[in-house]
Amino acid sequence: MSLLPYAVARPFLFGLDPEAAHELTLHSIAKLQHSPLTCLYGNHRVDDPVTLAGLHFPNRVGLAAGLDKNAACIDGLAAMGFGFVEVGTVTPKAQPGNPKPRMFRLPTANALINRLGFNNEGLDAFIANVQRARFRGKGGAHPMLLGLNIGKNASTPIERATDDYLTCLEGVYPHADYVTVNISSPNTQNLRSLQSDEALDGLLGAVAERRETLAQQTGRRIPIFVKIAPDLDDTQIEMIATTLMRYGADSAGQANNAFGVIATNTTLSREAVAGLPHAKEAGGLSGAPVLASSNCVIRRLRACLGKSFPIIGVGGILCGADAVSKIQAGANVVQIYTGLIYKGPSLVREAAMAIKALRST
Repeated sequence: MSLLPYAVARPFLFGLDPEAAHELTLHSIAKLQHSPLTCLYGNHRVDDPVTLAGLHFPNRVGLAAGLDKNAACIDGLAAMGFGFVEVGTVTPKAQPGNPKPRMFRLPTANALINRLGFNNEGLDAFIANVQRARFRGKGGAHPMLLGLNIGKNASTPIERATDDYLTCLEGVYPHADYVTVNISSPNTQNLRSLQSDEALDGLLGAVAERRETLAQQTGRRIPIFVKIAPDLDDTQIEMIATTLMRYGADSAGQANNAFGVIATNTTLSREAVAGLPHAKEAGGLSGAPVLASSNCVIRRLRACLGKSFPIIGVGGILCGADAVSKIQAGANVVQIYTGLIYKGPSLVREAAMAIKALRST
């Protein structure tokens, strides 16, 4: 249990500009993460192991990408009790992202809108930070898992997007437990077009081929997860599922631990927050309003992909019951992000305990 209740810190943080609060929080975690002061926000990790995509997850609650874009706070985040943490999105070259202001709170809806645009310090700095992390030596027999999330630079034409993904894949591969290919952020122009049939098949084919080369070089064959949007109709979801099965399942339709899917990213829909301050800001909406649409995508994916295909569920988890709803929809494990901002680190343990209790009934 953390010594500093988040209810004490939240009013101060929510009194700041959202991005300023975000940067202050990350800076503080980075400064404290290798000191005894992690007890101020740390939690004992819930033991609820599961094997997914050939990986041993200590529990079923992870951190979604986007919070720690530069992988500077891995050890501090590990102290919060996550079973896995995903950092990034990283691009080959450093880029500033979109103009500020670009983050907005919608407190009455427990939601955020962001149009950050893959702001990050670039692949070399990202890898250096990952290499400095110490979490693997402190996790005992079952350390927290690390996912590394990759994307394309805004300046790279969409026709050359595959080049950026392959550059990032080669860089992060030796350091990751799994790699996420982010093709669903709404804040990079045309990125979501990579979810279309031909584009997705071409990208995954190139990634699969490069992964096999890297597996031979490193002696490790790690799974690739593809992160998709919630703003998809049934036909689009079925097409994505068919493409994923082409690379991630054997001839009998069983998952081959090669590919998985993360559902979902932020939404462009404003139906659930219409009329609220900042609701018309451009960008991706996250938080409680995404729960239902994300769960719908998860259900449809599970129906299309079968029982064994790995699905990570993310979007709208603000309490233990929300986490359970994702598992019931068909996810194997879940991730949180916006809920951490609204509820604090105690949400990690609450969600993990709720899922563990579900599995014991």
